[in-house]
Formats: sequence, structure tokens, C-alpha cells
Amino acid sequence: MSERIVVAAALVDGGRLLAARRSAPADLAGRWELPGGKVEAGESPEAALVRELHEELGVAAEPGERVPGRWPLRAPFVLHVWTARLLPGSAAPEPLEDHDALRWLAPDRIWDVPWLDQDVPAVERVIAHLGLGAVPSPGGTAPE
Repeated sequence: MSERIVVAAALVDGGRLLAARRSAPADLAGRWELPGGKVEAGESPEAALVRELHEELGVAAEPGERVPGRWPLRAPFVLHVWTARLLPGSAAPEPLEDHDALRWLAPDRIWDVPWLDQDVPAVERVIAHLGLGAVPSPGGTAPE
């Protein structure tokens, strides 16, 4: 089976990163992630990111640049992360699909939430890529 891409957004506003708490499936509920979802057949990753942010958060967003790296999820999926910004006039993000809470995390608060294990290295790379100046994850490694 070929690899399938899951896209996630490093949505930043005022130096804060948006995190979404999973409500489903049960084995992921209560843990936090970067919002996003699966790329559908015939869809570009950027188009999938825009669609997923609209479905999951009710926002109009625009993808920026891809954050270097790829992170394995449950086979056959692999996570790719893009920077993103809300478009002028977009609604405020709300947890609509598979999430029950959202938090804007300042750099010194990024590790205050229990991230999904597979999101930790991606979040570390986002911090380094965006120059947010957050501390490395507790027990983790400093981003390269």
C-alpha cells in the first residue's frame, strides 16, 4: 500500500500556536494536535489543508510554506505540516469536528498540553521553523 499524506496546520496568530484537543477516536481523546486531516484522492496537500481547517475549525485560511520534515503516523499515513494564517474576515476557530477544545498557546505555554506522541517532533520542528523561541518538549530533544 502506498503512503498517504495527512496535513496539519501550524496556525499562528500573534506569536501563539493553535492546538486542538481530540475528542475521537477514543484512543486519542484528550490529547492535543495540530489541526488538519487526510489528503483525498486527486487533492493537493494545500487544498486539503484549506478544506480540513474549514471543516474542523470553521475558518477561512491560507497555507504558507511547508515545514521541513515528515512524521510517521499509523501506516500508511505520514504527517506533513504547513504554516497557515487566517484570512481577513475569517470566523474565529471553533472545535467542530473530532475536537472538543482549542487553545492558542504562547511560546512559553506550548508544552502545557499533552500533545499526541506523533505530533511532538512536528511541533518541535514548527517552533524552530517559525522561531517562536519556545523551550524544547519536556524529556524531548531540542529541535535541530
